[in-house]
Formats: sequence, C-alpha cells, structure tokens
Amino acid sequence: MISTVVWGTGNVGRLAVRAVAAHPALELTAVIVHDPAKVGRDAGDLAGMSDELGVAATDDIAAVLATRPQAVVYAASGDIRPDAALADVVRAIRAGAVVVTPALYALYDHSNAPAEVADPVRAAVAEGGGSLFASGVDPGWGNDVLPLLISGLGTEIDAIRCQEIFDYTTYAQEDSVRFLIGMGQPMDYDAPMISPSVPTMVWGGQVRMMARALEVELDEIREIVERRPLETRVDTEAMGAFEAGTQGAIRFEVQGIVDGDPRIVVEHITRIHPSCAPDWPVPPSGDGAHRVIIEGNPRIEVSVEATDEEGNRADGGNATAVGRLVGAIDWLVAADPGLYDALDIPLRPAAGKLGRLDR
Repeated sequence: MISTVVWGTGNVGRLAVRAVAAHPALELTAVIVHDPAKVGRDAGDLAGMSDELGVAATDDIAAVLATRPQAVVYAASGDIRPDAALADVVRAIRAGAVVVTPALYALYDHSNAPAEVADPVRAAVAEGGGSLFASGVDPGWGNDVLPLLISGLGTEIDAIRCQEIFDYTTYAQEDSVRFLIGMGQPMDYDAPMISPSVPTMVWGGQVRMMARALEVELDEIREIVERRPLETRVDTEAMGAFEAGTQGAIRFEVQGIVDGDPRIVVEHITRIHPSCAPDWPVPPSGDGAHRVIIEGNPRIEVSVEATDEEGNRADGGNATAVGRLVGAIDWLVAADPGLYDALDIPLRPAAGKLGRLDR
C-alpha cells in the first residue's frame, strides 16, 4: 500500500479523502488542515463520509512530512496564494513524496512554465526524489486527454473546442461565485477569473499541450470574454439573492491560433440562473456538463455529465478531476522522479474498484 497524505480539506480535499480511501493501492495515513477547529477530527467526518477512517486531522506539517509519505494530494487552494502553494508543494517533493495537485496552474504544461515556478520544483525533485503532476479541476482531463483521444477518431480535423457549461444556482461556494467569478456584482466589476491574461494563465497550458500532441505550432493564444446581466432578480437557496442588472452570466474562450484561425479552444459558459443568456450553449440536461466538439469530418460531439451522490454536477465534475489526480499516484510512484503533465500520465482502467461502493 502507498502511504498517502491529503493536504487540505476544502471542496477538493474532501473529494480527495474519499478517492484515496476508495483506491485499492493507497493507504490514507494523514490529513493536514489549516483550521484549528478541524484538528483532531476524523478524516471520514471531514470528508462527509458515513464511516470514520481512523485518521485524525493535524496541522503539524513537519511531523507529517517527517514520516516520509510516498504521496501527497495537495488540495489546498492556489487561487489567491500561489506562492504559498508552490512553497508547500516544493516542501513535500523535497521530502521525497509524489505530489498531485490542481493548485499550480502554471505547471499544467510544465514545458512552458515560468522559470520562477518550475525551477524550484525541479530543484526539489533533484534533492528529494519526489515527483509532481498538476492538472485542473475544471476538469483537466476534459481539456487535454479527452479531446485528444476523440480527435484520433476523426478523418479530418478543422478545430477542437472544449466547453464547461454550468449553472451555479445550487453551487454553495459563495466567495468563488460572487467574487472570483463576479456573479451578482456590477457589470464593471473586475472579476479576477476573467481579468486580462488570467484565463490564459489558467487554461493556456492545456491549449499548448493539445497543440503539442497534435504537432501544430500556435501563432498565439487569444482571450475573448462576454458578460450578460440578469434581467430579473434571482433568489438561490445556497447563496441568497442576485439582483437584476448585475452580472448573471459569463462566457470566455482561450483560443489557440493556428495559421490565423482559432483551432484549439477552451471555453467556459457559466450562469447563475438558466434564464440568463439562454442563447448561449446549454448542457444536455440538469445544471452542467463538459463537452468536447471536434469540427471536421466527421463532426464529433461528446458531452459528459458527472454527478455526486447528492446529484450535484459541479461537485461531480470536481470528483472526476480528483479521480484523475489520485488515480495517477501509483503510476507516478513506480516512475522515475520528475515533473509530469497530462500527456505523460496514461489513462488507466479502474482496476480493483468495480463493486467497491457495495463494500
């Protein structure tokens, strides 16, 4: 069994605890938390599981890393603390651990990462013998390996478009929805997620990876952003009221330009209510989906709807992204130390997991 630590118990961390506990090759040996109120609580309780796991949460990072865990799922946020997240990850790698994380956007495509981000990681790998695999929770696989896999089914490819389409009416993450994305804010509010260069920082690496796999040269990466106001007030159970005239939907594209045209596109369409921007793409059913469209001959369209046990598609999508990260741990432990991306990590069957829900 591979000794595995989950660092952070927010949205991603709770899912990571569940994923590690369910994985037949992994053993959850520690959970690191930052909130003093969580210290001492059982990991299963923190993850919302019905059973305790016998692992008490701790805030003693040094003590956990001193045990030389083989793997760390770094689930703490990197959105507003990128330098601190990088320092934490480097610390774990230097301790010899394989680290998987969605927190370091710049390292989704490490071959193009800024030196100030990549160099400390490479130094830690050389010193401690650990590894790193960073991939998104939007989900990463929906913007790299899935479209590339489907592209191989086509005869002629004109363009690849990856879409995340979500209605956040029931998404109980008010800080992210209101302040990071800007829902319910005045239309001139500078939402951090769509500030100039931020979409490219987060999703440009996936565009570059797809270009690399398809063996095409990008002229550049462009950003396009659209916003729509709410026409009427919307009341939500999870986050309260969103007033008419405030931002109700955003749509942005990160476009990989090839020979002057957008050929590789990652697109997000996000609403706070289905009534806003009804002319924009909508999910096949429910409140969200991830879609890949291969324009060409033949035209191929694939939609993926993942739901958690409570029927929440936003958390279901996050769970699949966490599953991709956690599912890579045993492969990474067996591989040489290094810095890996989504093109390096093979998609693998869920060996040993079939039927585990009933156990």
